[in-house]
Amino acid sequence: MILIFGGTTEGRTAVKVLDEAGSLYYYSTRGNAQQIECKHGTRVAGGMDHDAMMEFCSTHDIRLIIDAAHPFASLLHSTVAAVSEQLDLPVIRLERRYSPRDESLVWCDTFDDAIDYLESHEIRDLLALSGVQTITKLQRYWEKHPCHFRVLDRDDSREIARRAGFPAENLLFWQEGQDELTLFRQLRPGAILTKESGESGYYEEKITAARQLDIPVIVIRRPPLPDSFYVVNGEHGLRYRVERLLPGFYPLRSGFTTGSCATAATRAALEGLLSRIPQHSATITLPDGETVTLPVSSCVLTKDSCTCGVTKDAGDDPDVTNGYTIFSTVSLTDIPGVRFLPGEGVGTVTLPGIGIPVGDPAINPTPRRMITGEIERLLHTHGTLSGVSVRISVPGGSELAQKTFNPKLGITGGISIIGTSGIVRPFSSEAFVNSIRKEIQVARALGCTELVINSGAKSENYLRSRFPHLPPQAFVHYGNYIGDTLRLAEEEGIAHLTMGIMIGKAVKLAEGHLDTHSRNVIMNRDFIATLARESHCSPESVARISGITLARELWELFADTPAFFALLVDRCLAVCRPLLPHTSLDIMLVPEHSQR
Repeated sequence: MILIFGGTTEGRTAVKVLDEAGSLYYYSTRGNAQQIECKHGTRVAGGMDHDAMMEFCSTHDIRLIIDAAHPFASLLHSTVAAVSEQLDLPVIRLERRYSPRDESLVWCDTFDDAIDYLESHEIRDLLALSGVQTITKLQRYWEKHPCHFRVLDRDDSREIARRAGFPAENLLFWQEGQDELTLFRQLRPGAILTKESGESGYYEEKITAARQLDIPVIVIRRPPLPDSFYVVNGEHGLRYRVERLLPGFYPLRSGFTTGSCATAATRAALEGLLSRIPQHSATITLPDGETVTLPVSSCVLTKDSCTCGVTKDAGDDPDVTNGYTIFSTVSLTDIPGVRFLPGEGVGTVTLPGIGIPVGDPAINPTPRRMITGEIERLLHTHGTLSGVSVRISVPGGSELAQKTFNPKLGITGGISIIGTSGIVRPFSSEAFVNSIRKEIQVARALGCTELVINSGAKSENYLRSRFPHLPPQAFVHYGNYIGDTLRLAEEEGIAHLTMGIMIGKAVKLAEGHLDTHSRNVIMNRDFIATLARESHCSPESVARISGITLARELWELFADTPAFFALLVDRCLAVCRPLLPHTSLDIMLVPEHSQR
């Protein structure tokens, strides 16, 4: 069982991530103010001291703690650390994302330090944006000087201020969407005091508005976290840590894309080259801004280069590259910028349309941006102006490529380094749908305005005999993702589509299911019987529908009633056409004999 300490935006994120598992957990907050729905969690209200937390964790068989509380909840963090050590429980800290510290601001470790600074610089008329719980911490200042506090518009906020003796008329109430610049301009405070509260605390908005009006800003540094915590700052990292620390909580494990592995290997290699220190892990930034840390399996330094390897962990996704090691060799050059060089097992682009220049290594645009971003950050940190060459290699990649769509996409000699999110979700549609997009883009780049979409190799073989004038790139597999394929064809400006569909998928599509995977929808015999009656099939044939086990039995059952198949196709067209306002569509039922 997992116990979350929340009450914050990060707490909401933790609930969202854990609800995906469908497993039970507990969500603890100090009060009942936060409105949140825990689909599979039990809400626990009331603060916990050390003894109460020990009792709760022992009684409820807690195996993992997620600390998603406010970054300034120091007492809670230390209590969690003490309890976790005594009970030998791992703790994941779901941290906020923070901007680099701007040294032009005034940084203080405590509120007493801030008061000393204010008084030594004779600053009056303070606007405190540090929260209602800090009224007492600043009492030594506001008892002598004018001060406004902005707090949440709640009865408990007013009560805290009243008990402290803070003037009610100097309370300002936070409102959703409030413009910081307007408020600051109205008050014109001598200084603004805030906490290092991160993205979800609107920290940057406060700093930006204060700068525009030339108002000094005093920032209370966030307190350090216990060293024993596993720190993550987003959904992907949280799920990944939960999967590894509490196996079985999620039915399936997630993993990282080849793009993430190549980025981590490159980051480690460049860090090793610049520092001359072998690297054992690398922290990279995913496209959504979250940072994750991947283990580095090898690091080899030479005089002029460094090569690091990261072994691909795809979780429980059936990825052909799972377990293979992605290597990156980097070296500094006199040529500015980042150059991608060909490497063993990574394919070469030979056709246009996938966003990579012909002749370049098959490293997709998102991984290129990720790799380039990490290189630029490291060069800036080390104060280096050199260019960097990057050679990504995957031993065994040439053989692996035969199991992918690469030959069809015109990528020869190896695999592609791919990934749009950096994360592999188990049995996710992301990789498959992205490959569909690439296939359509290649076909369009080759001048194809007509595509034949089909569920797989068997149906494609039949359809190719019906459309011999079309090149191989005009035939695109949709698997089960019919809706996604139609939307992508529309987005890419394809003029005409022919959909080849086997009857098992057709009866699901006709009922309105644009994703026909068996985990989402099964054959509905009642719906098929309705179609049969509308097609004026014999009552005897309709009655036999309840006994079929495979949809392809319908070919024999209604062999003498072509109206059934015509109506089935019409219903499929009716479901699909709203997705294609500018693309025409024909649907062709692939006969049962073509599947043998």
